[in-house]
Amino acid sequence: MISLVWPWVLLVLPLPLLIRLLLPPADPRPPRALKLPFYGELLRSMGAEKARRGRTWRLLLAWLAWLLLVVASARPQWLGDPVELPVAGRDLMLAVDVSGSMQQQDYRLQGRVSSRLDVVKAVAGRFIEERSGDRLGLILFGSRAYLQTPLTFDRKTVRSMLDEAAIGLAGIQTAVGDAIALGVKRLRLQPEDNRVLILLTDGATGAGMMPLDAAQIASHFGVRVYTIGIGGGEIGGQSPFGTLVQRGQDLDPATLKEIARITGGQYFEATDAQQLEQVYAELNRLEPSIRDTRSLRPVRALYMWPAGAALVISILLALAALSGARSATTADTGVADDAG
Repeated sequence: MISLVWPWVLLVLPLPLLIRLLLPPADPRPPRALKLPFYGELLRSMGAEKARRGRTWRLLLAWLAWLLLVVASARPQWLGDPVELPVAGRDLMLAVDVSGSMQQQDYRLQGRVSSRLDVVKAVAGRFIEERSGDRLGLILFGSRAYLQTPLTFDRKTVRSMLDEAAIGLAGIQTAVGDAIALGVKRLRLQPEDNRVLILLTDGATGAGMMPLDAAQIASHFGVRVYTIGIGGGEIGGQSPFGTLVQRGQDLDPATLKEIARITGGQYFEATDAQQLEQVYAELNRLEPSIRDTRSLRPVRALYMWPAGAALVISILLALAALSGARSATTADTGVADDAG
């Protein structure tokens, strides 16, 4: 449908008519020193009737141009059909450990022995795809923490950045505290109920800020940290006598539990891929997406069409007036010559 942003502008439409009625008309016939008794016949012979019709058309075109200008000033616009847009209920930052220990192969993915990072990519990727309507961000950390993707509705880009993460990209040590601090920095200006950081790590802190100090900062800014312990499970390795199994000992669950407690989050431990799937299912329950929607109607401005048409009519009127002035000058010259 078509609507006007400023419909009250249409009140000025009769303004030229009011001016014509209220102001005294200009004398179209200035006094002449010489009066011709056969002036009417002379005008008719010069095409006065045609000139009168021309003036009528010019007057109608002028009114049309004025109408178009007033309509353009009222800002007509086309309103499309309402479009339902999802409203995000959560702002989630994922902090993923890419230190050297994440290359240990103590998980099984689709029946194959896989590294910790490969499993995180597969399971966290599905979690990202399920967060429809939420804003997601990605932090990668090792010896240092780096913001890979700021908060965005573009889940495809976040998933792509996670898939491209590589072991040692941010160093080989584990700076859990730096990852938490960076997450707080990106979340602290968001609505208070929506500040959630999901931390995935497989090792004890070996660099950067102390994790518990960073947890205190997160608690101060109202950021809930859900910690997920990766690894600590069975490490599979081939030997001449079959599969050699041992237990990983690099996980620090006590610190991760304390981080979750301080910030009001929760600690999870995923020693295999199935448990990691359950962790993300639990996170979906704890931090559900709010499926609220808002209606938006696409708007397209139309004022340029009546304004453009008025401009074309004004140019035509100007050309017609110029042509009439030249014709009148020629006619006056002819009359003067005949009178002489």
